[in-house]
Amino acid sequence: MTSDTTSLPNSLPRRPFGRTGFTVTPICVGCAPLGDMPETFAYGVPEERALETLRAAFAGPINFLDTAAAYGDGESERRIGIVLKELGGLPEGVVLATKGDRDLHTGDFSGDQFKRSVEGSLRRLGLDRLQYVYIHDPEHTTFENVMSRGGPLEVLQGFVDEGVIEHIGISGGPIGMLIRYMETGVFTAVETHNRYTLLNRSANRLLDVAQRLEIAVVNAAPYGSGMLAKGPDAYARYAYQDAPASMIERVRQIASVCAEYDVPLPAAALQFSMRDPRVATTVVGMTRPERVAQTVELANHPIPHELWARIDAVGFDSEDPEANRFS
Repeated sequence: MTSDTTSLPNSLPRRPFGRTGFTVTPICVGCAPLGDMPETFAYGVPEERALETLRAAFAGPINFLDTAAAYGDGESERRIGIVLKELGGLPEGVVLATKGDRDLHTGDFSGDQFKRSVEGSLRRLGLDRLQYVYIHDPEHTTFENVMSRGGPLEVLQGFVDEGVIEHIGISGGPIGMLIRYMETGVFTAVETHNRYTLLNRSANRLLDVAQRLEIAVVNAAPYGSGMLAKGPDAYARYAYQDAPASMIERVRQIASVCAEYDVPLPAAALQFSMRDPRVATTVVGMTRPERVAQTVELANHPIPHELWARIDAVGFDSEDPEANRFS
């Protein structure tokens, strides 16, 4: 079988990150699981393993890392900060994005809380400025609150004016909600998760809007939080919840098709996102140091062009995968 000629060199190219001036690799290290979040991922990550993973990430070809104040209630940022201190600060050419968050204990989504969130991120990371900060999971509040005078957005914009934050993005779940924020024109990147994968394409409309508005798209969870990496028998979950039987069967069919072409299932899942020109970078959670090199190998694995049509023929969802998660 002939292979696709679009495979990437081991060094990984850089892509423009919207209109920010940053250039980033098409893979981003997702640091959520490094915050030790067993309630979300159904597994924990000990501190020393997380630190070794981060050291491997900073030493490797990937130049973009993604975290949040909420990941492990600050634990992900704290662990990153330990490694940044070892390195003497953020290495040149590396882009680190974090997220302003609500108070996980009270639900407070006010401007004052976002001020505390940013100040906490600076302290835990050991930095005096942040390159990129998203407003995280605004589905937990209202559009009116986020955009209000003295609200989360205005607070972040104040930090931009002070030179503490360089750029502001929006990161969350529901696609219609994210598009509403994107259309305000104040965000330079949007992060979506679990909604543009081999199994779910509900973010397709968002990608079109982002392309029109020149907003960078960060596509997170290409493995659907793990099932497309480990297989349904090892990890039968999608979007941080138990996967329905119909989805599990589709994964088995996709895995069978991939096996016909000698393509690892996670290579197909990763490259599905990476090959879309509307996606600036794809966030991959990594919890072991060897995963950095393994992920680059998956990004480079030759994939026959005809495989994509075979996978599409298996079918995919177009509805929000978390529609019933918070009900």
